[in-house]
Amino acid sequence: MAAILGVAGLLIGGLLLSLDRDETAPSLVQYNAQYIDAGAMLRLTETLSSDALEGRATGTRGNQAARDFVQKRFETLGLRQFGEAYVQPFAVVSDDEGAAPVVGANLISWIAGQTPGEGPAIVITAHYDHLGIVDGEIYNGADDNASGTAALIAVAQYFSLHAPRHDIIFAAVDAEEIGHLGSRALVLSPPVPLERIALNINYDMVSRSSAGELYVAGTFHTPGLKPLVEAVAADAPVRILIGHDDPALGQADDWTLASDHAAFHEAGIPFLYFGVEDHPGYHQPTDDYSEITPDFFARAGDALVMAALAADQNLESIARMRRTD
Repeated sequence: MAAILGVAGLLIGGLLLSLDRDETAPSLVQYNAQYIDAGAMLRLTETLSSDALEGRATGTRGNQAARDFVQKRFETLGLRQFGEAYVQPFAVVSDDEGAAPVVGANLISWIAGQTPGEGPAIVITAHYDHLGIVDGEIYNGADDNASGTAALIAVAQYFSLHAPRHDIIFAAVDAEEIGHLGSRALVLSPPVPLERIALNINYDMVSRSSAGELYVAGTFHTPGLKPLVEAVAADAPVRILIGHDDPALGQADDWTLASDHAAFHEAGIPFLYFGVEDHPGYHQPTDDYSEITPDFFARAGDALVMAALAADQNLESIARMRRTD
């Protein structure tokens, strides 16, 4: 079990410095990744889910430290800003009477396509917050969702080296665990006109699967996306399964509103949500880095790039799939 660390501030500073060092990649990955830097993705997941960040709850110093890590990665990759900064604050209204106000913060960046600022765009999201400290135990959230945040940066790294056809916005969002507040703030105040956003791709829990299965939801609501997903699945180095998006399944198995893609879906924007099924560590203090399945994670990372590439290549047709009801 994770224990509260009284020297968390010092450890956070040390972890920030460690990002500048060329560390040895983890040796648990047998798969030779073709699109991503698997070692860097794993190291960032480990860092974001360390005890020093105290579970990354919105409004805490650990959350701030996680934000600093992500911003440093954005800067290192040379991702563009909207306006003067990557950080876009938003208000968090607490349900607890008398609770002090909290400010959440999204980090938003973009990579230009062939006609920057024009035509349809993709928004790729992953939330970096988690549950924090509960009853004296740190909920590190390695899979949920240090993994998705690290995968977002791995995909951004790929596109920073291989320019896409269309603008791609990369948003590490806050406050997912308390109501998808960061993604809702993003949709309410988007960095580009909302009508330009043709697709949301959301990563939430992509590193832990003993069965080696990565699910993608969203094709039930936008059937035109199914051939694209099937084509990616046919070539992907990991088993991709379509599902968990039919309301007839009931709330437990329908992921339509389960994560940050919900805000885009409610705005009529097609989404593809990549994630694993719940496991024993879900929302438990045992969701630690030591429990992820690194080889699966590396394979999933490549599959996420493949899906983003396919979406980018077909974005004009995807833009016509937007709901108008």
